[in-house]
Amino acid sequence: MTVLVAAQQTETPDALPSRKARLAYRQGLVASTAGVAPGFVQGNLAILPAEYAGAFHRFCQLNPKPCPIVGMSDVGSPHIPALGADLDIRTDVPRYRVWRDGEVVDEPTDVTKYWRDDLVTFVLGCSFSFEEALLDEGMPIRHIEQNVRVPMYRTNIACSEAGPFAGPMVVSMRPFKPADAIRAVQITSRYPAVHGAPVHLGHPHLIGIKDIAKPDYGDPVPVADDEIPVFWACGVTPQSVINAAKVPFAITHSPGLMLVTDLKNRTMAVI
Repeated sequence: MTVLVAAQQTETPDALPSRKARLAYRQGLVASTAGVAPGFVQGNLAILPAEYAGAFHRFCQLNPKPCPIVGMSDVGSPHIPALGADLDIRTDVPRYRVWRDGEVVDEPTDVTKYWRDDLVTFVLGCSFSFEEALLDEGMPIRHIEQNVRVPMYRTNIACSEAGPFAGPMVVSMRPFKPADAIRAVQITSRYPAVHGAPVHLGHPHLIGIKDIAKPDYGDPVPVADDEIPVFWACGVTPQSVINAAKVPFAITHSPGLMLVTDLKNRTMAVI
């Protein structure tokens, strides 16, 4: 069953920056979506056969920090009207990952040829949504400044298990000066639907990150001597779990290249 309600818009659908972004990706543009279509929610993708959808849904319920569900398709449908009237899951992401038995076998820009009638799409909240709130407070976001993908790391933080789904949490990192880090905690706590407050500040080795200069996904960014790394739960976590579970078939987004929806970021705030 499709979840959420369509966002209220003042713009006509054709004029929405979110729709323009999707059309560009549909036509083959491949680029990081950080900072794209300001004001609009972006989402992580996890697309699974229906036989695994129930267990994965339960996994998300047990792990709301890394896997907050903002949308879900009907079985076999590549559309989620509540997230965008013209949205097509098969074509509207800059780059995808196709998984077989837990391994990436292809990274296409269109998954139409892989589509099946038994697939269920989960769209999970993305930290790019709370980045807008940070920017509004004048807090710099390093990967946006450098026009690279946010650095993401596998950790030693275990997710709660559900059926075949188990594995380590993935986190995204943004460096801040200590005072700004405290403010970032306050700001992002208002956005539980898009990962909420950080799960760790400083000392990467305490959560299993051996070298902060070598992220498992995304691109490295410098951390200045007067800054600390701040880590948020990340919607790439399902990819580490799909790998660990050796799921026979799945499709995800490529890390950092998200689905841009017509939902407004402001609807994700709780206070």
